[in-house]
Amino acid sequence: MKIKELKNKDLVILGIGREGLDSFLFLRKIFPHKIISIADQKEVSELDPETEKILSRDDQIKYYGGKDYLKCLKNFDITIKSPGIQFDKIKKSLKNGSAVTSQTQLFFENCPAKIIGVTGTKGKSTTSALIYNLLKKSKKPAYLLGNIEKPSLSYLLKIKKKDWVVYELSSHQLQFLKSSPHIAIFLNIYPEHLDYYKDFKDYFNAKTTIAKFQTSRDYFIFNSSFKEISGLAKKIKSKKIKIEPQKYAEMFKQHPEFKKITHGENIAAVIEVGKILKLTNKQILKGMKTFKPLSHRLELIGKFGGIEFYDDSIATIPEATIFALHTLGKNVETIILGGFDRGIDFKKISDEVSANHNLKNLIFLPTSGEKIWAGIDSKNKARFNKYFVNDMESAVKICFEKTTPGKICLLSCASPSFGLFKCYKERGNLFKEYVMQYAK
Repeated sequence: MKIKELKNKDLVILGIGREGLDSFLFLRKIFPHKIISIADQKEVSELDPETEKILSRDDQIKYYGGKDYLKCLKNFDITIKSPGIQFDKIKKSLKNGSAVTSQTQLFFENCPAKIIGVTGTKGKSTTSALIYNLLKKSKKPAYLLGNIEKPSLSYLLKIKKKDWVVYELSSHQLQFLKSSPHIAIFLNIYPEHLDYYKDFKDYFNAKTTIAKFQTSRDYFIFNSSFKEISGLAKKIKSKKIKIEPQKYAEMFKQHPEFKKITHGENIAAVIEVGKILKLTNKQILKGMKTFKPLSHRLELIGKFGGIEFYDDSIATIPEATIFALHTLGKNVETIILGGFDRGIDFKKISDEVSANHNLKNLIFLPTSGEKIWAGIDSKNKARFNKYFVNDMESAVKICFEKTTPGKICLLSCASPSFGLFKCYKERGNLFKEYVMQYAK
């Protein structure tokens, strides 16, 4: 759908979070006099102050808020849905014959530049940021957008045909997409978001549009160690490139620090993008060496009282925490685990902890912390000091009291943050805040 087609349509923006607000600001610039409707479960007075201020200045808005906000959908030809709102919850409220689109779909259909799309359960933010850094250091005009918390529509006003767009794509953004990027990267797939999707298969199917609509002129970089992703590769028309870290063993040997940035598979995917874009080895290495790791991803906060503190709050599944333990090695003595229980299996992390003879102090947050502890082999439980806490301050206090100087304390929860915290950022920031407080 081209943007100009929206001019004479009755449309509603469903959800006025970060992405919904960006969609509104973009449409207001394009159509300064058009009535734009917004629907959100929050009343205007409950929105964050900045959003409320922006909306209150515009007299061409119709706002539908509160618990019955979905009822308004029957009045509109087009619904621009925010990614966090489940389609199944709105489909009965839609007007017959109406269309549902998204910011991502509108961007893909109207972007003049070529898009490099990145998805996967874990590692997609760091991989996207690495690719962007490669492009910038190689003097290629580029934008980093999407799930990395940079809504995209407003950038359509400045992006040119010669530019490159690196777009991090979540399963929610991909679910109903009808376009695929020119270069698509599928890093991995683990059970996640099972509170949103019917099951793992439904979650994976949402991801498949990363490559489903590619043509023979496009590229699909994929991790063949996941059978689901390999199955997708067999069905699509694009040029297929397997992620093979062993091809770059010599580089990893010469630069062991690269593997602290992210998985070797993800770095290999970045290198393959560099090759497609005809970057030299020197340019690729420069992009890697100058990369500044993102916050809350195995981030070293500092050394206090002889203890090293690492913030890995982004680790919301067991596999991510296992990677952190393997990366930091035998000096990890204390770990903070647990959080919101999405219904995933915690056996992998329980087994990993059971087998780790360097870990000594286990600090558990509700509610999945109890499940992780329950899954640890009963013969090994006596080796650990276990602590169940209900807030981050208590967790950090124990870290300082129980961790041996020279050892590592790691926040890597193997669970989402919701419940005690608004998001993984708040969880990580509170960890940092209390570490600094107790370090004084």
